[in-house]
Amino acid sequence: MNENTLSVIKSKLTQLAPNGILPCAKALKLAFDEQVSPSVIGEQANLLKIKISNCQLGCFK
Repeated sequence: MNENTLSVIKSKLTQLAPNGILPCAKALKLAFDEQVSPSVIGEQANLLKIKISNCQLGCFK
């Protein structure tokens, strides 16, 4: 994955979770929109100290 994609993901995560909490549905949509696996979104969210909430699938830890 290139640095531009990671930069876009980090920016969108920050926008979607201004309070540091991101609902699972929005995280999954971001993964779909950016054509990356949910684990990439989870890793980047962890780096940004963003918590994934309301996850029923267990994709995010």
